[in-house]
Amino acid sequence: MSGTINLTLKIWRQKNAKEKGHLEIHELKDIDTDMSFLEMLDVLNEKLTLEGKEPIAFDHDCREGICGACGAVVNGYAHGPKTGTTLCQLHMRHFKDGDTIVIEPFLARPFKVVKDLMVDRSAFDKIIQAGGYISVNTGQAPEANSIPISVEKSELAMDAAACIGCGACVAACPNASAMLFVGAKISHLALLPQGRIEAAGRAISMLRKMDELGFGNCTNHRECEVQCPKEISITNIARLNREFIKASLGSAVK
Repeated sequence: MSGTINLTLKIWRQKNAKEKGHLEIHELKDIDTDMSFLEMLDVLNEKLTLEGKEPIAFDHDCREGICGACGAVVNGYAHGPKTGTTLCQLHMRHFKDGDTIVIEPFLARPFKVVKDLMVDRSAFDKIIQAGGYISVNTGQAPEANSIPISVEKSELAMDAAACIGCGACVAACPNASAMLFVGAKISHLALLPQGRIEAAGRAISMLRKMDELGFGNCTNHRECEVQCPKEISITNIARLNREFIKASLGSAVK
């Protein structure tokens, strides 16, 4: 049922990556439980604006759980305590009247704070540029049945391709590892015949770029899998490791 709740918010404020950040406390009253978390932040920003104060900066775009733009750590959980949910799809009915909510950005060395809850996730773009693509001729689309793919492999590829690149896996990992993200991107191409041609170079290039950007390695804490809003499985990390080993052995033979 719809209702209203009163909340105490402890929100991270930081002018830029060079300045020190701090938690700022705000009281919000009569928040509609049908609101999304981002709508609640909109209400706070409207209040701050009317008071002549600077609003909270936070990332958002589609607000439909698709784009991967939004993201913050809520009470210690990337995207909040509800599993399989992006921050924009987290609703205030999952909180109780009188709750204190701590809201922080996705903190990791490769994710520089832009302002407040906004972070620069362009490191993910650089990993994709290193090899997260296939080279094909453009033009007329081929006949769908010209390259047979088993249902099992196509489903696994689609599951991996569901990754929206939000960075929750990095924020959740104690090592700030991007292995789940990279594993998903490599998996969905490695499982399809179109991606096999460049598979070896892709695995080596993307992992090298990940290391170069300062992401940590996977030590099987599995927090990435638990807090991923699209519930990407860590089996994709295992597939990534297999692809990298095969690519490395192939390079050694040559």
